[in-house]
Amino acid sequence: MTRLLVRLADAVLALLLAAMVAMVFGNVVLRYVFNSGITVSEELSRFFFVWLTFIGAVVAMGDGSHLGMDSLVARLGRRGRMVCAAVSNALILLCCVLLFLGTLRQHEINATTMAPVTGIPMAWVFGVVYLTAAGIGVHAVLRLARIATGTIRDDELIEVREDEAPVLREDRP
Repeated sequence: MTRLLVRLADAVLALLLAAMVAMVFGNVVLRYVFNSGITVSEELSRFFFVWLTFIGAVVAMGDGSHLGMDSLVARLGRRGRMVCAAVSNALILLCCVLLFLGTLRQHEINATTMAPVTGIPMAWVFGVVYLTAAGIGVHAVLRLARIATGTIRDDELIEVREDEAPVLREDRP
């Protein structure tokens, strides 16, 4: 099920990126060649960028590819690394709860505020925060459970890598 969700998220990210590229490139061509443009595409490409960023954050959390600093954690033993990972994931979970609740409090305002060009409710734009908070929160809870049961691997306790080579999902369990 997790693999299916990751593939679905990757597909959504690819579609959002392709749509953004098509809209921005099309607008550039229309402006320079025909001296016109499509105003809806400017607004939609901004909205797609917001969604791309927030959904990408969930995928990055699952991959363990967010930025990190390991200068202290790398010097600790397994128990110290587990404590740091538990504190880190607990803070991540707290931030997710605050993000979700803050978005919930703003929901009515966003639902009644319309985008200037497309006229869609801004709740559709900012609603991605619900998905992001839930997705990252689930990752944090699962990691906390694995820390609590001691089933987390040593290489997962330090998520920072020395090289900048991309991490393939097949390399991770």
